[in-house]
Amino acid sequence: QVQLVESGGGLVQPGESLRLSCAASEIRFSFYTMGWYRQAPGKQRELVAVIRPGGSADYADSVKGRFTISRDNAKNTVYLQMNSLKPEDTAVYYCNAHWTIASREYDYWGQGTQVTVSS
Repeated sequence: QVQLVESGGGLVQPGESLRLSCAASEIRFSFYTMGWYRQAPGKQRELVAVIRPGGSADYADSVKGRFTISRDNAKNTVYLQMNSLKPEDTAVYYCNAHWTIASREYDYWGQGTQVTVSS
């Protein structure tokens, strides 16, 4: 059974940092594009960052220069380092694993971890 388990969320003050982790099991992790998404109350889920199997990454404009996504294929884990956090970063953060091969899509989500940025 595929599982994505996020950890590392919490309550921090503006300007502080957090590192989120997402541990994957029962998938061929190195083949997957891994992503972090977030959903704030009353808003739609939005992409924060993705990292492809080869290591290239993309970021939402709102987090460029502050967040860094990385992956450790040996540990089947993807990370999101979040620096200079702002109140508008407050959301539930979700991990996603996605792989398309031979017209078949494999798409999995974690349960989410809450990040709250408040003074």
